[in-house]
Amino acid sequence: MNTNVSQSQSENYPESQTVLLSFPEPGIALLTLNRPDATNALSLELQHCLAKHFEILSQDDSVRCIVLTGGDKVFAAGGDITGLVDADPIEIYKRHTERLWAPIEKCPKPVIAAICGYAFGGGCELAMHADILIAGESASFCQPEIAIGIMPGIGGTQRLVRAVGKTKAMSMALTGRPISANEAWVAGLVSEVCKDEDVLMNALVAAKRIARMPPLAAEQIKEVILAGMDASLDSAMALERKANALLFATRDKREGMTAFLEKRYPEFKGE
Repeated sequence: MNTNVSQSQSENYPESQTVLLSFPEPGIALLTLNRPDATNALSLELQHCLAKHFEILSQDDSVRCIVLTGGDKVFAAGGDITGLVDADPIEIYKRHTERLWAPIEKCPKPVIAAICGYAFGGGCELAMHADILIAGESASFCQPEIAIGIMPGIGGTQRLVRAVGKTKAMSMALTGRPISANEAWVAGLVSEVCKDEDVLMNALVAAKRIARMPPLAAEQIKEVILAGMDASLDSAMALERKANALLFATRDKREGMTAFLEKRYPEFKGE
């Protein structure tokens, strides 16, 4: 696996070791949460580092898909409680975590989460920012904030209810009970469940397939699906029609259709 950062913007990537960046395949960026001694708890430093990575990768035309993982033991076991126990409301407000997470939320590139072990609290919320979630059999998902006197604050009520529906979201948020990878798959929270040792490989296989697709089409598909979720069907269909028409102006559209007729693999340039 190539771990060298060769992209033209490499000098802008953060140097923190809390998030590791590699490029295992052309067009694919792999981000690995790296706080193993703290079960990848989402410290402010890690959140800042992750936001910076997503900000730069979003603008890097050589990157067509991003894979996010915590490794083969744990994805992320929530927020860093040591930094929260004495925090007051104004301090929490002034942290503006919504701004930290905005580069992940607004990332135009497809994002795949490769999840083993705990995805608890902020870890579950982080996973839900991804477009495709691939979970190992050991994975479990939980919004346990109620047990320490607070509630989810980075999408654990809003994204969760959109992913699994009202009753399952209520159960998870009000009881703090973890659900297994299989329960998460049945509920619609994850896209795929596989053996732990296959999680990263399957995520990279999916990323490689996406990276071969026309990137403008991929970005439009992601944008329209997300924007249309909260719109009426008529409004969402209007978004879809206009985005589809826009893609007919791309060179990749002509390349894709020509390659299909000529029975060869297309070479998409993102133009």
